[in-house]
Amino acid sequence: MLRAMIVDDEAPARSELRFLLEETGQVDPIIESSSVRSAIEKLMESRVDVVFLDISMPGVSGLQLAEALHKLKNPPAIVFVTAYSEHAVEAFEVDAVDYLMKPVETERLQEAINKVMARVKPVSEHKNMVERIPVEKGGRKVLIPVDQIRYIMAKDDYSCLYTEDDRYLSTTSLAQFEVKLSDYGFFRVHRRYIVNLDCVEDVETVSTGAMQLGVKGLEDRVPVSRRRVVPLKKALGL
Repeated sequence: MLRAMIVDDEAPARSELRFLLEETGQVDPIIESSSVRSAIEKLMESRVDVVFLDISMPGVSGLQLAEALHKLKNPPAIVFVTAYSEHAVEAFEVDAVDYLMKPVETERLQEAINKVMARVKPVSEHKNMVERIPVEKGGRKVLIPVDQIRYIMAKDDYSCLYTEDDRYLSTTSLAQFEVKLSDYGFFRVHRRYIVNLDCVEDVETVSTGAMQLGVKGLEDRVPVSRRRVVPLKKALGL
């Protein structure tokens, strides 16, 4: 899986590109930024394989961000996504992998992803030893191994981490867990749920047409949002 960031000041454009990327089943997680400044802040917190970058934005342009990233020791791949063709030469001067015109076509996006995959090693290939996550339990800080976590649910201002025989609270947001745990086989299936794919035992479509997951060792089933069904099936090999 590629870890990606979309940088575009227009929310509809970000939403459409996210949908197309999710449909490929090759990109997860996907971080969004509405400005270059926001993108830089998020890139300082999370490493990504590829940045899908608009060129014309208020303030600092996408080209300026690409120039800065190009100077890094291990820069992410850059794919420009823009409504303007006249910047193509400048784009490839900063070693962009591809240059997509809006509205983005599915086939061209897949070509760009193939080029990115050929150039970079996804972060997931650099997986470290099994990590432990600090959580709250009975007023104490407890460290639980990542592979013991079955799924994570957002609840109020907390995240609830479920193991086979217990539940723990964390102040880490679901969005942060999505990025942190993507290297370990965790998948965002719903705005409120992240699941350890190794612990998924069965997939069920209920009478309403919605999909639910059975998780090893737990009675509660995990809902899957409609927009995540296709990429989830690809991730599970269904």
